[in-house]
Amino acid sequence: MKNFTSPASRLLTGLFMFVLLFTAACGGKEGTVETVNQLYGTDSRTWKTDKEMDATGDKVAQTDAMDDQRVTFFANGQYNMTSGAQTMNGKYTFDQGAKTITMMPDGAGQSNTFTVVTLTDDKLTLKGTDGSELRLEKE
Repeated sequence: MKNFTSPASRLLTGLFMFVLLFTAACGGKEGTVETVNQLYGTDSRTWKTDKEMDATGDKVAQTDAMDDQRVTFFANGQYNMTSGAQTMNGKYTFDQGAKTITMMPDGAGQSNTFTVVTLTDDKLTLKGTDGSELRLEKE
């Protein structure tokens, strides 16, 4: 069987491979903020703590309670946070343009706004106003 490799087909194959590698390399990178659907999936998505960084960028040692922390975002704008036996519910708003998420716990008089550093299908990084970061991964 004869193999036909014209310069045009080699160029096309090379371009295809470049696009494929570029797409794979860009997927899931820190600093990518995709749409709100990545936050809650089709109906809800649960995120667990991966690591926490203080305002200077140093890693915060994870306690057992931190390892057990989960936050579930629902498509209806509600969220649920659990840490051991403690549970907190509330509402959130996600501003795609400003790359922020504001969370208002039920019964609280004050909301918390975080900068969304990364939001992909499997990674969520939130930065507090003090510069600390919470890195979450999809459960």
